[in-house]
Amino acid sequence: MKTLVWVEHDGSTVKDATLATVTAAAKLGEVHLLVAGQGVGAVADAAAKIAGVSKVHVADDASLANGLAENVAPLVASLMGHHDAFLAPATTTGKNIAPRVAALLDVMQVSEILSVEGPKTFTRPIYAGNAIATVESADAKLVITVRGTAFDKAAREGGSGTVEAVGGAADAGVSSFVGEEIAKSERPELTSAKIIVSGGRALGSAEKFQEVIIPLADKLGAGVGASRAAVDAGYVPNDYQVGQTGKIVAPEVYLAVGISGAIQHLAGMKDSKTIIAINKDEDAPIFQVADIGLVGDLFTLVPELTGKL
Repeated sequence: MKTLVWVEHDGSTVKDATLATVTAAAKLGEVHLLVAGQGVGAVADAAAKIAGVSKVHVADDASLANGLAENVAPLVASLMGHHDAFLAPATTTGKNIAPRVAALLDVMQVSEILSVEGPKTFTRPIYAGNAIATVESADAKLVITVRGTAFDKAAREGGSGTVEAVGGAADAGVSSFVGEEIAKSERPELTSAKIIVSGGRALGSAEKFQEVIIPLADKLGAGVGASRAAVDAGYVPNDYQVGQTGKIVAPEVYLAVGISGAIQHLAGMKDSKTIIAINKDEDAPIFQVADIGLVGDLFTLVPELTGKL
């Protein structure tokens, strides 16, 4: 089986979510990558070095410069005559492209797989991760999104894939790129951070969030996350949100401060290697998944912890 993996990149480097997708694709068969964009020669060269990759298809065209799904999806569909499966990371952009590819191929999509059980059999979460479904596709072509936290990342070095230019890219004319506002931070990006400190609604205000959470994150060199309740209350921006409707993370250490542990939040972080919870309610659901629990007033415990680091 030949697989085609869409490479998510920032114009110069391959994102970690793609490395996990390569690992999943390797369980199905031969791995080919698709690097789409404008001026992406450096990305293609980096992609060819990823362990397990045999070929890199490069589509370099102005219509692909901003990764518009309306332009990328037809390109992917045109390459599927020589591939049996298309895989994309289950990121915001990947989840925008994959359904369009599935529609163009007239097949069902298998979303956010957690494991590969056979050539066409996979597991995926349902009911916010409270149950795991085993699904089998009967379609001739597979379209799959991969939950990056469920697979190890392929090594960035060690591969020797060939690079091949492909044509067929064109502007579909149904969408246009207007602009983007990218939040810049010196902190690790949430989905790739090894340590994450997250705050919940119990912090009470944006000022308290900054006063309590940020110094601890600074000491640990950690990414900063938040529950949906904290985001909705305006304590922090949307891109901090961890959960079913936010970012799915699986760091080495996840510190949940003042987070009760609603199903929506647990769905986004319960695969973390070590979960540490600080909450004054000893019956909070977060303690059911926590490896280490500390019951008490976060406004006393967190500054004390920060001071001892």
